[in-house]
Amino acid sequence: MDRAEKRDMVATLNSVFSNSGAIVVAHYSGLTVAQMSTLRRQMRDAGASVKVAKNRLAKIALEGTDVSHLGSLLQGPTVLAYSDDPVAAPKIAVEFAKANDKFVILGGAMGATSLNADAVKALASLPSLDELRAKLVGLIQAPATKIAQLSTAPAAKLARVFGAYATRDEAA
Repeated sequence: MDRAEKRDMVATLNSVFSNSGAIVVAHYSGLTVAQMSTLRRQMRDAGASVKVAKNRLAKIALEGTDVSHLGSLLQGPTVLAYSDDPVAAPKIAVEFAKANDKFVILGGAMGATSLNADAVKALASLPSLDELRAKLVGLIQAPATKIAQLSTAPAAKLARVFGAYATRDEAA
């Protein structure tokens, strides 16, 4: 890597550290290329990304960001998983770690908050942003449906009462 490539890498990483909703740092030593490809594909499908960067460049990129505390985790062969959705990257990382013993989650960050490995696992157990939106829409629609049912029910009952009086008078 020449100086220009290193400068570009630092700028890219600085943008990632500044703009991501969640960042997960993990060791990946011993994973095969196929396993790393699987991780990248799963992350991409969930709207997250994976980046392997030199620790020295990543530490330089961390300077001046809210997540500068991640520098202590950058030792050995580390991989960075990040996403705009605060739950997407941790969720995929934890699922991948369960299936692959050689993928070890070290910690991460959500905004300016530092996360240890247990906090990343707890964050992964939360519903994703899309799931929360679906639940919110469901909660908003349910009362509207019940109100519509209640407002039409009295009119239907009244119509049945009039209908019963009309048929009773005709029969008599």
